[in-house]
Amino acid sequence: MKRAVRGDGIAAAIGPYSPAIESKDAVYCSGQLGMDPSTGLLAEGVAAQAAQALDNLGALLRAAGLSYNDVVKTTIFMVDLADFATVNEIYARYFAEPFPARSTIQVAALPKGGLVEIEAIAQRVS
Repeated sequence: MKRAVRGDGIAAAIGPYSPAIESKDAVYCSGQLGMDPSTGLLAEGVAAQAAQALDNLGALLRAAGLSYNDVVKTTIFMVDLADFATVNEIYARYFAEPFPARSTIQVAALPKGGLVEIEAIAQRVS
């Protein structure tokens, strides 16, 4: 079984991919930019973009019937690792212990000039 996750408040994909795919007991969330789904515009600054990216991730999780507590792995892509502490502070507002496993990677650029992008894998507990 494989199905695209759809619902209100989900940012539209900006390419030929699904924002999230549910397969068996897992939900694979594509990278979420700090883009307002209603306007398609990026939030101002890395802190606001990180919060919006996590809000967008939350909308995907809710549409799949899950929450941040179901996330087992995240990957954060950042244009500048000098912003690591700022993004970490925002990230900690969304997740509780035990925190998901996580990787953080500096990249040369992100779509639409984004400063941060966050993807996740969530596991449905049967």
